[in-house]
Amino acid sequence: MARDSCLARVTAGVAVGGAVGGAVGAVYGTYEAIRYKVPGLLKIRYIGQTTLGSAAIFGLFLGAGSLIHCGKSH
Repeated sequence: MARDSCLARVTAGVAVGGAVGGAVGAVYGTYEAIRYKVPGLLKIRYIGQTTLGSAAIFGLFLGAGSLIHCGKSH
């Protein structure tokens, strides 16, 4: 039972990290695309790359933190 609980916590951590990272990446990517005057449809590609990259990194770190926290006893 404890193992399922740990897996659920790590999964939730990855999901929350991905959501937060995606939101931050979308805002930052939009800002960068406007700031550096990325032309035309390349803006959409740039914002998408920034969003996915940020979501992956945030999800990875929040999932790893949840995994580390899961092993500690209170």
